[in-house]
Amino acid sequence: MEQGFIKVAAVTPKIKVADPVHNRGVICAELEKAYAGGAKIIAFPELCLTGYTCGDLFLQQLLLEEAKRQLLVVAKSTTDKDALVIVGLPMERSGKLYNAAVVIQKGEILGIVPKANIPSYAEFYEGRHFSEGNREPVAFEIDGKTVPFGTNLLFCCENWKGLTVGCEICEDLWVAGSPGTDHALMGATVLVNLSASDETVGKDEYRELLVKSASARLLCGYIYATAGEGESTQDLVFGGHNLIAENGTILGQTKRFQCSTVFADLDIHRILSERRRMGTFGGDSKAMYVSVPFALKVEQTSLERSFENMPFVPTEEEKRRLRCEEVLSIQAYGLKKRYEHTGASVAVIGISGGLDSALALLVTVKTFDLLGLDRKGIVAVTMPGFGTTDRTARNACRLAELLGVRLERVDIREAVELHFRDIGQAPEKRDVVYENAQARERTQVLMDLANRLGGLVIGTGDLSELALGWATYNGDQMSMYSVNAGVPKTLVRHLVKFCADSCEDRELSEVLEDVLDTPVSPELLPADDGRIVQKTEELTGPYELHDFFLYYMLRCGFPPAKVFRVAVLAFRGLYEEAVILKWLKVFYRRFFGQQFKRSALPDGPKVGSVALSPRGDLRMPSDACVHIWLEELEQL
Repeated sequence: MEQGFIKVAAVTPKIKVADPVHNRGVICAELEKAYAGGAKIIAFPELCLTGYTCGDLFLQQLLLEEAKRQLLVVAKSTTDKDALVIVGLPMERSGKLYNAAVVIQKGEILGIVPKANIPSYAEFYEGRHFSEGNREPVAFEIDGKTVPFGTNLLFCCENWKGLTVGCEICEDLWVAGSPGTDHALMGATVLVNLSASDETVGKDEYRELLVKSASARLLCGYIYATAGEGESTQDLVFGGHNLIAENGTILGQTKRFQCSTVFADLDIHRILSERRRMGTFGGDSKAMYVSVPFALKVEQTSLERSFENMPFVPTEEEKRRLRCEEVLSIQAYGLKKRYEHTGASVAVIGISGGLDSALALLVTVKTFDLLGLDRKGIVAVTMPGFGTTDRTARNACRLAELLGVRLERVDIREAVELHFRDIGQAPEKRDVVYENAQARERTQVLMDLANRLGGLVIGTGDLSELALGWATYNGDQMSMYSVNAGVPKTLVRHLVKFCADSCEDRELSEVLEDVLDTPVSPELLPADDGRIVQKTEELTGPYELHDFFLYYMLRCGFPPAKVFRVAVLAFRGLYEEAVILKWLKVFYRRFFGQQFKRSALPDGPKVGSVALSPRGDLRMPSDACVHIWLEELEQL
């Protein structure tokens, strides 16, 4: 439970219809297994103590009394277990019968939640036996103790603020106005659904969609435990399709037609982070709610949850292809609107033979094709400086030629040397002035050339460089429209690769492949026998690490220690812990220290869920202090 993680389980026991004694035995056995597996919230199916398919046997007093007796045995079995357990059974109150979920912890019944929506259509006829559950909780006596009974119950962990559990039962999820919606608005971060959903052709896909969408719409963890083998097959078959979701992502599910348990690690802190971002949750329901306290021991959860080491790049090839098509379209249509608005027909873009400028050029070409403009209106400018290598210069020129754009060459070395004389800079001094003077000279060339031609300067810098501040202020940081501003470096590489694979031009593909194979470098320091000596990732750290840090820090709201923990899991076998920690410290220092550059960013299209525009996603002061973030890392 440390760092917000909590392991949960949805369990389908193999029951016998109308045999609460047997069912209690298998429930207790499965409960032991789930608890041994580390689960702190354990959910069982709807009416599992009797079986869902009892029919008119639900009207038998003996069955109801035996189910209640066995419930108390289940409750007692949890006395030594540090977990919240939810089981289903029929409960009688004031002459009416209810389909109920009973919430148990450490031998005590905390509350009883009746089913709010009773289906009586198609294969369901629950209205014959069960009454609609009361919303506002009332006092109910069981085993000599009084507990709340009603749908509007929230079970709140006293010693871990943010862990609040709400319950609903099967049909409650399928209706337009689910109880879970009110639960979430009132603070529930985890919803538990006790279900008995039968199998029909294609129903599993719809069930999965419902669980995913509920967890996405309500920004919560969703535990769905459903009936399986052992239920009567007189007319129906139950598949035991258990699911656990979080914020629209299925974290785990069981195969159908077998009795099994699914475990997953919910991240309560991430759920809370998403809700803080949206600001539309908390106390909006007009119905009366009762909060029931409980406590769990706070300890580190053994994580089975996986973390992709490239969160911006889909792992599946088809999804990656579709993502690349979508991103390129967003970039191109963003630029297209700017050209339609300004009436310009010329684009000026600096090309270095590197990844970012190659992508920006490809996007600009796509934009001009969409607009029906002549590609010769794209002016690709190569500006050799003190560190330019033959390889990158050759690739830059070849790209322009193969894409059919206009190529200009402006050697900046003489102008920079003159500038050094003007400001008293020794040419042999290879410091920040030596490097930044070249970047600013290149930007001046592009801006003035665009003015002369009546065009727009297209920026090439990407999201990762902006996060690290790896750009010269008022140099390559500036443009008239920055098409790559929303694209992280790890995705830039895949976009260029996608273009190389799909361009149907063998020569263009070969050039793009060579660009992909070229070390990332600003090429501001002289080469060594024609080889690039200034390699960005040796100076700032691997971009795949920084993109990972950026995603989990900014998108998920993780604190540094948690970012480190999941990075160690994601990059196991690739980077040692000490290396990850080293570059994580660099990331935080640079991210905070370089905000002033992001505060002055030009326009550019947002591409994904992480963006750094000072007018949109990141409104951060340039002088914010990084102290508490680094202090947490020092304690690791």
